[in-house]
Amino acid sequence: MSRVGIFVYGLLCYAVALVIFVYGFGFIGGFLTPTMLDGPAHRPPVQALAIDVGLLLAFSLQHSGMARPAFKRWWTRIVPEAAERSTYVLVSSLAMIALFIYWEPLGGVIWDVGSGAARTALIALYTFGWLLLLYTTFLIDHFDLFGLTQVWRRLREKSYRAPQFRTPSLYKLVRHPLYIGWLIIFWAAPVMTAAHLVFAVLTTVYILVAIPLEERDLADAFGDTYVAYKRRTPMLVPRLWPAGSTRGAASARGFEKT
Repeated sequence: MSRVGIFVYGLLCYAVALVIFVYGFGFIGGFLTPTMLDGPAHRPPVQALAIDVGLLLAFSLQHSGMARPAFKRWWTRIVPEAAERSTYVLVSSLAMIALFIYWEPLGGVIWDVGSGAARTALIALYTFGWLLLLYTTFLIDHFDLFGLTQVWRRLREKSYRAPQFRTPSLYKLVRHPLYIGWLIIFWAAPVMTAAHLVFAVLTTVYILVAIPLEERDLADAFGDTYVAYKRRTPMLVPRLWPAGSTRGAASARGFEKT
């Protein structure tokens, strides 16, 4: 693939990811999208549940498996190294498209806060979760995260420089602010249906499983510097003031990067 071809490919992968981001806001929140997380059941509960669990499992295995260093070393024998991250973004987007299309609502309501201030507050919290998610991607280098930096530097025939080990802004208070954004998105629901609960529980489990895998990779990459950062900085419950030195911590990537 030529330098220009890789660059165009990276742009297209990024464009697909942006569409998925916007669609995901509507899909999970129930706003104006053709398919939604919630709704009346169309299949027998056991069959619908099996489909939904399978979709989430497929996404989890792809999203975490392709992020592992061993997989990337093998994968870059097949795809150009500059296109590796863009391909990861594209395959993740395709997994999400499958989930959007084939997700099966289960019916049933776990809770419904009704109208009024409580509903408004939860919608505001849900929106905040998406804004936090987007903001965090820029803290950890948005364009590198989505593969644009890699294809741009390849276009200019420059070698790739990985993001430096650092703790910008929220990373001084908590190790995984991006995951906090996702957790808010999953759980800030004015109406919690059975399907939404399945989605929220399983994605939360995925995050709790993914974090140790991600942090193992970070410790392997950055050694004692990351171990010290991990020791002094909470994982998901933010400290309201920074502890110790603010130098030498990592920006973790993926749902952060797993």
